[in-house]
Formats: sequence, structure tokens, C-alpha cells
Amino acid sequence: MLDDVKIGKSNVETTPLGLGTNAVGGHNLFPNLDEQAGIDSVKSALDSGIKLLDTAFIYGLGRSEELIGQVIQNYKRSEITIATKGAQVVKDGNVTISNDPEFLKQCVYDSLKRLQTDYIDIFYIHFPDDNTPKDEAVAALNELKQAGIIKAIGVSNFSLDQIKEANKNGQVDVVEDQYSLVHRDAEKELFPYLRDNDISFVPYFPLASGLLTGKYNQNNDALDFAEGDIRATDPNFKGQRFAAIKDSINSLQPIADNHDATISQIVLAWYIKNPDISVVIPGAKRPEQVRSNAKSLTVHLSNEEYNMIDNAFKSFN
Repeated sequence: MLDDVKIGKSNVETTPLGLGTNAVGGHNLFPNLDEQAGIDSVKSALDSGIKLLDTAFIYGLGRSEELIGQVIQNYKRSEITIATKGAQVVKDGNVTISNDPEFLKQCVYDSLKRLQTDYIDIFYIHFPDDNTPKDEAVAALNELKQAGIIKAIGVSNFSLDQIKEANKNGQVDVVEDQYSLVHRDAEKELFPYLRDNDISFVPYFPLASGLLTGKYNQNNDALDFAEGDIRATDPNFKGQRFAAIKDSINSLQPIADNHDATISQIVLAWYIKNPDISVVIPGAKRPEQVRSNAKSLTVHLSNEEYNMIDNAFKSFN
């Protein structure tokens, strides 16, 4: 098992592999979710040595947090890292975004209740609003950090300029944003800034909606998804880009064979070895997926293999 990683300038240390839990109670995101499967997935993560559980209020409007809160009562809290997010105002069925300092504090207290815990390891401002100065939003969370109610401050889905504003006083510990082998824009400007300011990075959609697992490597030029499925409009699943991604994925098979591993495990191992990534948080709907992902912690890529994977996807952005 790999050593734990430190989150930014905080005292939070956790495993380099976590569990994204939008499919744990996220009934507003996925149809026909099985809550027991979600509960079992969280248990499987913790039982497999995965410490970090990444959730958010918007995953089921608090339901994901509630289910995680139930599970962790049977585990030692100090051995679990809970990351959650807030910023959504839900009123009359409509969702708007607020970074108002007092509202963010209330988000934290509401999450504490649902999670049945007295502190949150990482709290992210889930989305930026259009009005609040970002350093003022972070300053409110820093008050809670000083009080020990949260341990690390994060921002998610912020532009680089917004991150810089949020970090004006050096109080941001971690950024969570989209990044994968086929979505690499963050490497150009974001990663250098984070390195220079001791801010950790956590990518979401690391397996690109399942594309980087290799399970879509059919010979067809595009895939048919149900209406409303986010993959139906994703350019990664269409035309020449889809074909190019499949070719790159297929080139990983010899590396996977060398480690007696799956494509997914090899891709996750690449993120784990990447010096610009602190924790990778693939999601899962079933406990067996979690257990399979956990095996990536035992896959140790050589520098040559790491560079081969990197180069196979270098052209994507």
C-alpha cells in the first residue's frame, strides 16, 4: 500500500485513491439507484484501505451525506477522510449558487448533521457564484478551519483567476476540477500555479465517464446512449476523437498485461504516480467496482511505463 498524501498546507493526510460518491444516494443524478449498493460501496472502500470519501450536498440533495454518515458510525472516524461540498441554494425546485460567507458556514453545519460527525476533513465551495469576492468566501471557511470544524479548504469548478482570488491570503488547500488523460487543459496553467502555491489537486471524471476503462472499445464509430445520458452529447464518444481515444486505450494493454491488471487499474495507477495529482476519486455504483479500483494502489508503474501512457494521450486536451 502506498504512503498517504498531505492535502495542501493543512494537516489532512489521506490515501492517494478515494471514492467519488455521486452514485451513493445521488437520485437526482442517476435513475434507479440502489441505496444498499451505495452503502456497500462505501463499506467496500473503507474495508479495502481507501480512506477518502468525496461527497457533496447536491448528490441527492443531502442523501449521499446521510448514507455516508450512517456507514461511518461503524468505523474509526480518525481513519476516514471526508470531503464534501456546498454552494447550492434550493428553493421551489430551483437550484442557484451562492458563495455568501454566512451561507457557506451554514452549509458546513448542515453537512455535519447529515454526516453525523463533528468535523469535516475537506470542505469545498462546489461552484463559484457571480457576486461574492472569493477571498471573502474562503475567509469564512478559514474561521471554521481555525475552530477545527473543517480541516482543509477547497474550491471546485473555479477558473484560474477565481482560484487566485480565493487564494489571495494563502488559505486554499486543494482544488477539485475536471481532468483526465483525455481532458488535459489543467496542465498548461493551473498545475504550475498549484505547484507554486502548495495547493493540492483532485481530478473528477478521471475515467472520463467510463471511457478510460476500456469497456467501450467496440469497433463502431459512436455509441448510442439514452436521452438525458451525459455521454450522449460528449464529443469523446463520437467520430474521430472516439476512434483516437480507443486506439490510445488499446495501446495500454501490454502494460496492463505486464502488471496482471485491468486498463482501469493502469489508468488509475498513472494518476496516482502523477506528481501534480494528490488524490484520484473514481466513482462506483457497485462494491465490486470499488474493490477492483482499490487494486490500483498495488500497481507500481515504472517511469518508462508512466511516460508511455502519458505520451499515448499527449494529443488530447
